[in-house]
Amino acid sequence: MIFIDLNKEKSLDSALKKLKYKFSNQKTKEELTERREFTKKSVKRRNQIRDARYRQSIQSSGMK
Repeated sequence: MIFIDLNKEKSLDSALKKLKYKFSNQKTKEELTERREFTKKSVKRRNQIRDARYRQSIQSSGMK
């Protein structure tokens, strides 16, 4: 749960900015979308491997 003390903040805008930062830092949105539907472990692993191959190809092509 995210708490922000409005008495310590100077303005509502700065409090909102801090809330957005904490929200993105905790990856709450990603967790909510992940919980929306079930994905098998094998599918998650397949996607991780695919992403790793892509990142590796980008790094290897960038070094040439």
